[in-house]
Amino acid sequence: MSLPRIAVDAMGGDEGVRVMVEGAALARRRHEKFNFLLMGDRVQIERALESHPGLAGAAEIRHCESVVEGEDKPSQALRRAKGTSMGEAVAAVKRGEAGAAVSAGNTGALMAISKVALRTLPGIDRPALAALLPTLEEQDVIMLDLGANTECDARNLVQFAIMGAAYSRIVTGRPRPRVRLLNIGTEDIKGTGEVQEAAKHLRAAKTLAIDFDGFVEADKINRGDVDVVVTDGFSGNIALKAIEGSARFVTDLLKTAFRSSLRSKIGFLVSRPATELLRHHLDPNNHNGAVFLGLNGVVVKSHGSATANGVANAVAVAARLLEEDLTARIGEDLAELGDSLMANGHRTRTDTSKIESSAK
Repeated sequence: MSLPRIAVDAMGGDEGVRVMVEGAALARRRHEKFNFLLMGDRVQIERALESHPGLAGAAEIRHCESVVEGEDKPSQALRRAKGTSMGEAVAAVKRGEAGAAVSAGNTGALMAISKVALRTLPGIDRPALAALLPTLEEQDVIMLDLGANTECDARNLVQFAIMGAAYSRIVTGRPRPRVRLLNIGTEDIKGTGEVQEAAKHLRAAKTLAIDFDGFVEADKINRGDVDVVVTDGFSGNIALKAIEGSARFVTDLLKTAFRSSLRSKIGFLVSRPATELLRHHLDPNNHNGAVFLGLNGVVVKSHGSATANGVANAVAVAARLLEEDLTARIGEDLAELGDSLMANGHRTRTDTSKIESSAK
């Protein structure tokens, strides 16, 4: 059984066509059900496909004249989205020609284009960027928002919690994901007014299939005690970058230590299986594929510096969300919550000035 085609922005990312096509080919080798729409410069894509004959028969090329650049502001990208590889990948989802879009390009531009083209689900004011982060346990933790919305009120945070929990049920299989709000302490009195109000609504939402028990501090995100961490995009992006930087610091420190003397080099050889496991666990490519939750369609953001393996993993994330029908699950959970919070306030119109390109 094949899935709906996945539209790939072949021009996005730090290395563009070569890595994006190689990643799609790797995903195809792993799962023969994958089929692709490759958006971008036809000549460059065809040249890249010469090294991947197994992908050629499972991919259609759509020529695009231009590319959304990394330095483009969301408003600029919106104005010229038509005809760009990113814009056409999202448009293919809107037209029903593809089930999902994958891009490693400008995050803010991708968010703006996706929100305008696909719109948000009923009951969702703003999409949120969610990603999987490694933990000490077997299951990853889902964290959102990671940079799409720098300012969030309690209503937004509650919606993020609902969307993150629906995603977590797919990833972990846990019927009641453990959801926590990121805060500066676990005590009930800690945090901003928005965080406090969101916690109050989540505690009162007894019909939601979540296990909510207040707050989590940043140093506990990767312990494995929580399935979903919810925060605003400003704090979330800072926390994400701190976690990624700490992981690189640890691996670089180990490299330096093992090279410091002959005894250290011998120690490295002895401990190599353990260090290789650590490297694999901390490699962001093995957790690649952030999702814009809350849209009428599936859009996955690959890290700009992702390897082919990372791109293949982002494709796999998109496919899994299609198979599990994530958008329908989010809608069901919103209906369960009822009108207690969702009926209050007003829907936020598209405001590209608040859509940040903070994770390129």
